[in-house]
Amino acid sequence: MLGAQDVRALADRLNLRPTKSRGQNFVVDANTVRRIVRAAGLRPDDVVIEVGPGLGSLTLALLDAVHRVVAIEIDPLLGGQLAATVADRRPDLAGRLEVVVADALQVGALPGPAPTALVANLPYNVSVPVLLHLLERVPTLRTALVMVQAEVAERLAAPPGSRTYGVPSVKAAWFADVRQAGNVARSVFWPVPGVDSGLVHLERRDPPASTAGRVAVFRCVDAAFAQRRKTLRAALAGWAGGAQAAETALRTAGVDPSARGEMLYVGDFARVADALADAQAAAGLT
Repeated sequence: MLGAQDVRALADRLNLRPTKSRGQNFVVDANTVRRIVRAAGLRPDDVVIEVGPGLGSLTLALLDAVHRVVAIEIDPLLGGQLAATVADRRPDLAGRLEVVVADALQVGALPGPAPTALVANLPYNVSVPVLLHLLERVPTLRTALVMVQAEVAERLAAPPGSRTYGVPSVKAAWFADVRQAGNVARSVFWPVPGVDSGLVHLERRDPPASTAGRVAVFRCVDAAFAQRRKTLRAALAGWAGGAQAAETALRTAGVDPSARGEMLYVGDFARVADALADAQAAAGLT
């Protein structure tokens, strides 16, 4: 695996200067890399998506544990180097790697067998959008283990009623059971970031039953938390077409209109979205 000296030597050879705009903070501690792979609960036959592989520290560990790794790298310089690094350090595993030079937020179909797991040190600035995009676009993902900013890890795994519960918590819960899987010190990165990191584990499950569908439910979630200090009757008024329509949908769904968004589970939001869709359909508004 790559150590701190190896990472810096590779960066120097490539004349690479890590940038904040792309969230480039590379893991340089082999023990942390091994810990991530263990925490991911991977199987030998897994096909793993890795987003932002950088210089390949985590990639090398993953290749040793699974059937195939599809590494998505937005930086052409790093994407071009990754296969060469693997071929140099672990030529016996080079055939397991597929490098896709692309923006993970724009990725649709991926080459090869259907991916079953996501394991990644996600760029801080796009971590939640990337995670939700891949959960949506790659329904074969069974599990995910991602490293994100510590406060983002808290938000993703937060339960209803907690101060950190919000849009990321609800949307992640649509796709999976989510839990925090540990903290990661700043010192294991180069360059050292200004924030701590955390690991989040997700296990795919069926979404809540909903006739309105995910897009409609997510719009309801966005509206509820856009004005999170307001009651749901008030916060959802614009989304529902008026405060009275919002109250009717909430009561039909069995939700107190005076409650706030942070008290609702993802299934509650699904029932509210369904109630509004049914009411609009009955009124001939859809």
